[in-house]
Amino acid sequence: MSKPPFIRVIAICVFRVADRILVFEAFDSVKETPFYRPLGGGVEPGETTREAIAREIGEELGQEITDLVLLGVIENLFTVEQRSGHEIVFVYDGRFVDETVYAQEYLTVIEDNGEVLRARWREIGFFDAYHRLVPPELFEVLGN
Repeated sequence: MSKPPFIRVIAICVFRVADRILVFEAFDSVKETPFYRPLGGGVEPGETTREAIAREIGEELGQEITDLVLLGVIENLFTVEQRSGHEIVFVYDGRFVDETVYAQEYLTVIEDNGEVLRARWREIGFFDAYHRLVPPELFEVLGN
């Protein structure tokens, strides 16, 4: 039995260093390709998208952020692991308060469910049809 489709509101933040952005990597076992997304997550009832991104980065990385600027909103329809999804994605630009984060090769991300992921700095040119940046409309929001 397949899982029902889902819809959610998320907020993500694009942290930049030169031509690189911070993304976590996951793997779609159906498409057999990796995909990459800036950090962030779901907006909880009663919180703004700005509050959500600050909370998510605090929970996932233990870091504080500043200078949040809304870059755009993306409506993302997708399928992952044979499950239809629908996200309203608020995309922010922002900075880490602790500047030493920008010199780290990777950061350890701890998800709500305890899953441990790695976030890495990747050049915009790294992403292609195999190494997918999601949501795909993110390129338009970033102006690339």
